[in-house]
Amino acid sequence: MQTDEFSLGLLLGIIISDGHFGGDGKQPQITLRMHVRHAQLLAWMINVVPGSKLYGPYKHDGRNYFQWMVRGAPLKELVERFKHTTFEYLDPYSYERFQKMLKNYPALSKGAP
Repeated sequence: MQTDEFSLGLLLGIIISDGHFGGDGKQPQITLRMHVRHAQLLAWMINVVPGSKLYGPYKHDGRNYFQWMVRGAPLKELVERFKHTTFEYLDPYSYERFQKMLKNYPALSKGAP
């Protein structure tokens, strides 16, 4: 993932604001649901994080949204980039959720298979 500092910061800010750090018990993931009006921003995220996916649009309970998701090797690379930011100081609550994901999925640690 090649990206400039501004793009990495914007991506981190969006994920801190609206993202979810977790997984399905087998595979970790970061997911983000946003209204369809943000389609252009979500398309940009696909370009910034190659290998991430965009699903939808979905209509559910009056909401009209897309879901962005990153897993596997692209997630591992993104995690390494986030570790070298001020994430910990910007939003301790979100950083704690990020750390919990890392603890629950140790394969995300650098050097893990």
